[in-house]
Amino acid sequence: MATHAAVFCRFLNRLNSLTVFKPVQSVNVDFQRLYSSATHQENELELSDSTLPASNFPASLKSSSRQQRLRDHSVLPFSAFLTDNFGRRHSYLRISLTEKCNLRCQYCMPEEGVKLTPRGQLLSTSEILSLARLFVQEGVEKIRLTGGEPLIRPDVLDIITELRKLEGLRTIAVTTNGINLAKLLPKLKDAGLDLINISLDSLVPAKFEFIVRRKGFHKVMEGIEKAIEMGYNPVKVNCVVMRGLNEDELLDFVALTEKKPLEVRFIEYMPFDGNKWNFKKMVSYQEMLDRIRQQWPDLEMLQTGQTDTAKTFKVPGFTGQVGFITSMSDHFCGSCNRLRITADGNLKVCLFGNSEVSLRDVLRSGSSDEELLQIIGAAVGRKKKQHAGMFSISQMKNRPMILIGG
Repeated sequence: MATHAAVFCRFLNRLNSLTVFKPVQSVNVDFQRLYSSATHQENELELSDSTLPASNFPASLKSSSRQQRLRDHSVLPFSAFLTDNFGRRHSYLRISLTEKCNLRCQYCMPEEGVKLTPRGQLLSTSEILSLARLFVQEGVEKIRLTGGEPLIRPDVLDIITELRKLEGLRTIAVTTNGINLAKLLPKLKDAGLDLINISLDSLVPAKFEFIVRRKGFHKVMEGIEKAIEMGYNPVKVNCVVMRGLNEDELLDFVALTEKKPLEVRFIEYMPFDGNKWNFKKMVSYQEMLDRIRQQWPDLEMLQTGQTDTAKTFKVPGFTGQVGFITSMSDHFCGSCNRLRITADGNLKVCLFGNSEVSLRDVLRSGSSDEELLQIIGAAVGRKKKQHAGMFSISQMKNRPMILIGG
């Protein structure tokens, strides 16, 4: 069997075919710098430079204990390739199935839409499943399918069916805008879908159409009811709260949880290319919580898992609960266990970071799993301790949300 050193040497011969790049600009990979960068400056925040650091390749791979673990990950209970320099274990993978969407939500994409990646540059079904298999083998236990709108991908059922066969994968989830959900849900459940998140930013049909720039309110509500009917519990409803637009509906959304097994999740408005983010539009978690407690002063906070993103609360006696995604005002970077693969095959280790590495190019170069894991491990090793904060993020170049995958 070939040693890791031999694999590494073979990989150096493939340098010309690999790229690491920003969404807008590509640069050629220097794999030596890529590999050595896994150990640089642990206290650095996620800033705007997505090019590789100019550190020199170490004289010996033994210069770093983490590099040693990357070569001999079998001695660890969790893959060193998916463990960063701060001890965070990345067991949750989000895969975008498509850049296309049948809505045009204001917080997600520009009104004129986005330039879509040519079809040949998107991940094929077999490539998606190959990457999923590799990540699950390394310890990923949960995969969420996103978009765009994942349910408009023609083979979404086939993808879920194949994912269900992966030994070690405990949870398959989907985030959807709900337009196609009601008609597809029986087949989705049969294929093995465990969890559903449905986007809904207003309970007023006219306001819904203004926010998403399309019709479809009643289809989304039908999808939510269908999910409840089919036993999903809780059905998570994602609401991006924007000042002057829908913050006046907070209490109406909470009231939905009285009789229904819903978890309404209020998401702080986040900056992405093309969504015209403004700090004045953002309604903070604390402000939302204060407003809700005026109506329900006995709102109680629930225990959550260490890696859960939502701060979760419940009105005593209500069937469902409410959560807050506080990415802007109170980040949860310290417990982050998520990685993202975009529809065009780029690995993003941070939603708000603009560093990306193309796993698609590595796959198509004919690289082995070991070589692919070296790339993944180096990218995870470069993950910063935390993102740069809302004001710095708003000035950074990043993809529109629809091209990242929620």
